[in-house]
Amino acid sequence: MKGKTYAAIDIGSNAARLLIKRDKGDCDDKLEKLMLLRVPLRLGFDVFSKNRISGKKAENLVRLMKAYRQLMKIYGVDEMRACATSAMRDAENGKELIKEIEEETGIKIEIIAGEEEAKIVYNNHVEYTGDRKGNFLYVDVGGGSTEINFLSDGDLKVSMSFNIGTIRLLTGEVSPKECNSLRQQLRMLQPEGKEMVIIGSGGNINKLYKMARDKDEDANSFEVEELQRLYDMLHPLSVEERMEKFKLKADRADVIIPAAEIFLTVANTVGAKRIVVPVIGVADGIIDGLYEADKIKESR
Repeated sequence: MKGKTYAAIDIGSNAARLLIKRDKGDCDDKLEKLMLLRVPLRLGFDVFSKNRISGKKAENLVRLMKAYRQLMKIYGVDEMRACATSAMRDAENGKELIKEIEEETGIKIEIIAGEEEAKIVYNNHVEYTGDRKGNFLYVDVGGGSTEINFLSDGDLKVSMSFNIGTIRLLTGEVSPKECNSLRQQLRMLQPEGKEMVIIGSGGNINKLYKMARDKDEDANSFEVEELQRLYDMLHPLSVEERMEKFKLKADRADVIIPAAEIFLTVANTVGAKRIVVPVIGVADGIIDGLYEADKIKESR
């Protein structure tokens, strides 16, 4: 296991990521990040409106997986796992496309259920609670779904997944029933008299956090009030204005608004005042899972 290199491929509704980390072989359990590459394929815009991935985007996904395979060879990856989430789950041609990718690249992609995605996020975030007591709500907002894990005093109580994501909201494909279900289930989580802290993951909350906080401030969290003020500044602007004023890329400038809306909805429903942002995501969770499995094997 010492010196082993791990890779994770996370194919989401907005982007596909390749993350590569290496076990440094010292006493520190932290893995060294070698590279992170994110390509905004935006599969969700096809799937949530047409129920399938178009020929052009399917072709680009195959090309990208070929490129990722070569990068993993260059970095000497020993073990990898590739997961696809909401868009691929819902695509009529998802399984067919995954079979084609495996035949052409040797990369086997797992289409994981929302509950599995939530557990990956949870496993990755456990280290950020440590021995701290209290109530923590882990919220990962993607393009097609939102994964929520509730921990109280260090114990995982509930894992949930909702078909509410940034691209689904932009394309008008989120049902009022799903929104009501989110609010109803969240209301059941809040114990009276105890503060709920949100731990957020995903590219959008990472960006919102960086935009809201003072660059010189040494912190890993910001107040929900700060997020609300930032949202109020961003919302009236066009996508082009957000890109120019806040230096956002096009594929971030549109989805950042529905992402903020989801986080604000969750925070206001459970009465959370603060959001912790470890600046990590699903790909980190995938690699942590591989690493932990190796540690268990080694200890036997």
